[in-house]
Amino acid sequence: MTDRKKILSWCMYDWANSGFATTILAAVMPIFYVKVAGANLEPAQATSNWAFTNSIAMLTAAILAPILGAMADHSGSRKRFLALFMGIGSLGTASLVVISTGDWFLASGLYLIGRISFSASNIFYDSMLPSVAGDKIDQVSTGGYAMGYLGGGILLAINLLMIQKPALFGIHEYMGVSAVEWGTRLSFVTVGLWWALFSIPILKNVPEPPTIKMAGESKSSIAASFQRIGLTFAEIKKFREALKFLIAYWLYNDGIGTIIVMATAFGTEIGIGQGHLIGALLMVQFAGIPFTLLFGTIAKKLSPKTGILISLTIYSAISIGGYFMSSPLHFWMLAFCVALVQGGSQGLSRSLFGSMVPRSKTAEFFGFYDISSKFSGVLGPLVFGLVGTLTGTSRLSILAVVIFFITGGFLLLFVDHDKGKALAREAEAKIEGMA
Repeated sequence: MTDRKKILSWCMYDWANSGFATTILAAVMPIFYVKVAGANLEPAQATSNWAFTNSIAMLTAAILAPILGAMADHSGSRKRFLALFMGIGSLGTASLVVISTGDWFLASGLYLIGRISFSASNIFYDSMLPSVAGDKIDQVSTGGYAMGYLGGGILLAINLLMIQKPALFGIHEYMGVSAVEWGTRLSFVTVGLWWALFSIPILKNVPEPPTIKMAGESKSSIAASFQRIGLTFAEIKKFREALKFLIAYWLYNDGIGTIIVMATAFGTEIGIGQGHLIGALLMVQFAGIPFTLLFGTIAKKLSPKTGILISLTIYSAISIGGYFMSSPLHFWMLAFCVALVQGGSQGLSRSLFGSMVPRSKTAEFFGFYDISSKFSGVLGPLVFGLVGTLTGTSRLSILAVVIFFITGGFLLLFVDHDKGKALAREAEAKIEGMA
């Protein structure tokens, strides 16, 4: 099998799961949650409940991440774990079709299943990156995000048509529920199907990364996973640059994740129409493709760290601008700014970390990487929800996000990427010698 086919098949998983990221995480579900599932609540409280739900999802995922990563490394079953959580997540997402007016608690429960599974499957997807990409890790990682933008954008465009022009899809009022609401609810089914269908290439064409059993390990994957977690906690201190990066990432990714999951809920709260909210995020999907690829070039010409710092500067401006947002035009302008940096910042973060850890232990170390992203997913929405609940408006919540970008960017300045890569190469040589 050619390297090009493996890389394309790996990138297709970004295409597959980005339907969840766009329609469920960012665009349609937050609006539906506030306007329909949370219709019996005050708008600010519905927005806060959505934030709290995301915090619970990320806390659960953060606890599971290192255990799952270590189990996958020991058993050589990253693809099987990916398939398992993809299946659970796609079914949970499709089940959102049953949500109707006032069902915010059930909506939160089904969303938790989808969001936790989405996060868990990404551990194994991310962990395959170093073995698939080789020395092209920055370009392949950002290329994956670009594929995700395209796939997520295409499905979001279809879903937008289902909502605004339901008759085109044969969707009509039924059982007292409007055609528009049915179009929205059925869009959740398309996300589940899209996720499952386009996961086939990675499961079929990407080989399982090599697994190295450590001396003295238990034969049980569960027992071995806890042994590996203990070792990794001890070993990660040796990878000082990777550890410093994780702390910085924990902070700045908190801001990125909060903007992703809260933008349309906040827009709905302040009265911006659904068409503008979803349309602007659809624009982000397609405008983001060339800018995501551009960040891969920036990483090659300058460095991945420089690319991330540029993106965090723009994100800080977005957060400040969000405080003053009052019209659809403002939302479109800020959405375009997000398109400039979202894929690039996430793609380069993934590749920067992947280059500073041993390749034979990528699932385990990406479990810790995902702990960082999941815990950041806890704090950001939690702060957003608490501020909104206490003040009765989310304007101060969106402004508070800038703190995460500034502190995370400051800590990133102290990460020595070259030193981190050298330490990873030395550790890999020792691991191979112990096998």
